[in-house]
Amino acid sequence: MELHRFGALWAGNWSLQMTTFKKHSTMPSDRNMIPMKKPSIKLLLLIASLFAIQPSLAQSDFKPFFDDKLGNAIYPAGIWTFKDGILTASEDQAIWSSKVYQNFELELEFKTAEGTNSGVIIYCSDINNWIPNSVEVQIADDFAEQWAKSPRTWQCGAIFGRLAPSKSVVKKPGEWNTYKITAKDRVITVVLNGVQVSQMDMRKWTEVKKNPDGSEIPEWLSKPAATLPDYGHIGLQGKHAGAPIYFKNMKIREF
Repeated sequence: MELHRFGALWAGNWSLQMTTFKKHSTMPSDRNMIPMKKPSIKLLLLIASLFAIQPSLAQSDFKPFFDDKLGNAIYPAGIWTFKDGILTASEDQAIWSSKVYQNFELELEFKTAEGTNSGVIIYCSDINNWIPNSVEVQIADDFAEQWAKSPRTWQCGAIFGRLAPSKSVVKKPGEWNTYKITAKDRVITVVLNGVQVSQMDMRKWTEVKKNPDGSEIPEWLSKPAATLPDYGHIGLQGKHAGAPIYFKNMKIREF
């Protein structure tokens, strides 16, 4: 609401309330009433500013996903490095949040190299055997021939092996991409570079071998998504398929 309209409505309501009060007051005379001032411009500005800052309050809920020293992470020694705000791995080993998450929104940036195949792993109940015990949001270099010719559930933005992205919007290797992954009440929503590319209701994935659309599920995903817990560790896959992956600006908030 514009400030001058807000002030006019405030003043109008104030006048109406005072008129009503005078009509029904049992006091014998207005002279006995304590004079009351209309709200000042400073007060109106203060109230208006409180309304104005409301949209930014939600952003304050975000916290760094990993601290600068990876003190809140679980990872094998000597594999992952976090330097100048960029996280990367030298081998195909995942790094995990030490905390368990349920309903959350995770935002991060990632950069692929030629042939990169990585992922963001959520709802992991067993970090030592994570593939059948989690859900993976795929990261891939869709420009590489081996991934371009793979099933679409293996391409960037997919829920790996289970749900193909609506389109491929990942940038070329060497360019930074943005991911926003929201998991709430067993519904996973994936936004890649500002475009919603996937949304999965885990409750619909009740079979081991077939997705709801009839496509095949890789045999190593041996548990129906509907049976997986809706809480767990969050992980980032390392240097898989021989190509590196880079992450930065990782932040998370819980619902």
